[in-house]
Amino acid sequence: MTSLLEPGATTGPRTGRPRRRRVGAGGRRGVPLPLLLPGLLALAFLLLPLLALLVRAPWRSLPEQLSSTEVWQALQLSLVSATAATAVSLVLGVPLAWLLARTEFPGRGLVRALVTLPLVLPPVVGGVALLLALGRNGVIGRWLDAWFGITLPFTTAGVVLAEAFVAMPFLVISVEGTLRAADPRYEEAAATLGASRFTAFRRVTLPLIAPGIAAGAVLAWARALGEFGATITFAGNFPGRTQTMPLAVYLALQNDPDAAIALSLVLLTVSIAVLAALRDRWMTTS
Repeated sequence: MTSLLEPGATTGPRTGRPRRRRVGAGGRRGVPLPLLLPGLLALAFLLLPLLALLVRAPWRSLPEQLSSTEVWQALQLSLVSATAATAVSLVLGVPLAWLLARTEFPGRGLVRALVTLPLVLPPVVGGVALLLALGRNGVIGRWLDAWFGITLPFTTAGVVLAEAFVAMPFLVISVEGTLRAADPRYEEAAATLGASRFTAFRRVTLPLIAPGIAAGAVLAWARALGEFGATITFAGNFPGRTQTMPLAVYLALQNDPDAAIALSLVLLTVSIAVLAALRDRWMTTS
């Protein structure tokens, strides 16, 4: 009989099923040189700046740099505002993700595109848009000032809004993807047992999509922590009130490069922690 096995395959000792040979990196299926060199160059391009940050870090004076009052004020404000922005994103973003994933309405594709627009929009443009909408003379801000005496620009609340504007799309995309992957028959079964749609969402859907919500919240928090352009445009750079860690890095780079490096190391550590937290969910291969 003519063998139907693929070239380079053998038959298992008991089952008779084809068994592939493992080809090493130097075999016929090794990495082609035209792909290997650009890949290594890309890896070096991404890692060398980070390595330079570690090499040039003032390790001896690092505790002193990080113990200053300005650094702790910026760090505290960054943590508080990023957490508040994440809370705003959860309260508003999870229902929006549910609408995009579970309901049909005209223009849903356009709405989804508009939701993801802050991902590609330059942050400075986002800050300008927030000023035009929520500024003292903005489309909505003028009424907030006239009716309630609320002024958002150049305040801590403005920092939270600017960070939520750029961070919420990360949460919406994550939760919407998790909702689309979840089996809707569980919600339908809950509805047949007399549960309202909101009860089914609260008691059935939320537990199912909790990992996606957690992953989206972590991403949104990390994005809010590192926000710069929209924050400085909409909220300004006032120490103790609107100066977050990225703004402190920018200001310190002009006067004290060692302090800028120390602050950058803090943000780098937070970013690595976020990647480590998400590694098991998004960075494993099947």
